[in-house]
Amino acid sequence: MCPDKTAPTVSVILPAYNRGWTIREAIDSVLDQDYENFELIVVDDGSTDETPHLLSAYQGRITVIRQQNQGVSAARNAGIRAAGGELIALIDSDDTWLPGKLAAQVDFFGTHPDARICQTEEIWIRNGVRVNPGRRHRKQAGMIFERSLALCLVSPSAVMMRKSLLDEVGLFDETLPACEDYDLWLRIAWKHPIHLIDRPLIVKRGGHGDQLSRMPELDKYRIRSIARLLDSDCLSPSQKKAANAMLKTKCTIYAQGCRKRGRIAEAQGYAELAVKYEKADMD
Repeated sequence: MCPDKTAPTVSVILPAYNRGWTIREAIDSVLDQDYENFELIVVDDGSTDETPHLLSAYQGRITVIRQQNQGVSAARNAGIRAAGGELIALIDSDDTWLPGKLAAQVDFFGTHPDARICQTEEIWIRNGVRVNPGRRHRKQAGMIFERSLALCLVSPSAVMMRKSLLDEVGLFDETLPACEDYDLWLRIAWKHPIHLIDRPLIVKRGGHGDQLSRMPELDKYRIRSIARLLDSDCLSPSQKKAANAMLKTKCTIYAQGCRKRGRIAEAQGYAELAVKYEKADMD
C-alpha cells in the first residue's frame, strides 16, 4: 500500500461479535477499496466462534482490538478512540462496501470543507433477496432531524464523518443495547446537515436472527434518546415541537404494548412520561 500522504487519512471501524459467517466479506470489501490511505480497525467484542481465527489471517493488514463482550456501542467506541484518521468510517460485520465507496466520500469531503458527515445510498438484501426500501426509509439530504425522529434514516455502514464531529457530540451511548445509532444521529442531526451521495455504495444485509434491529421493544430506547434531547434544551422551537409529538406517539404505542402483556405499571410510567413532556411543551 502506497498511500497519498496529502490525502486525509480514514479510520474504518468494524465491530464484530460471533460473525464468522460474514466478517471476511466485510473486511475484504474494505481492503479492496481503491482509495489507499486508510486503516481498518476491527474490534472483536468477545467472540466465541471462529471470528478470532479468521482475523488472524489478516495480520499486518488490519488492526485488531479484542475486548470482553460489552456490546456494539462499546466496540465501536474502542475503535474510534484508537483511530488515527481525521475521517471516521463505519462498517457493520454483516454488510459490505461496493468499489469506490471510500474514494467517493473522501472526494466529497475534499470538495465540501464545511461538511461534517455524509452517507451513501445502499442496496438492501434481506434473507438473500434484493428488496427495495419502503418510502419512509428513503434517505434525504440536509437537515433531517424531524424525519429522523420516527426511525433511523442513517446507516452506519454508509457513513463517513469527521472525527472532530464526534469530539463535539460524543460517542455511541454504551448504556443502550440497541438504537445506539438512532441516538447518535439525532444528536448530530438537530445541529448539522446529513449529506448524501446519491449512489448505492454499500450492500446492507438483513433478516438474520442476530440483528440488533430485530430486538423487541426498540421504541423504549428511542424514547430515552428523544427525552434526553428534550431535557438538554438544545432544540429549536420547531424541533422541540416535533420531538414532543413523536415522544408522545411512541410512548402511547409502547404503553399499549405493555398493557397487552400485562405490564400495567410500566404502561402507566410511559403514559405519564408522555404527559410530562406534553405539559413542558405547553409552558
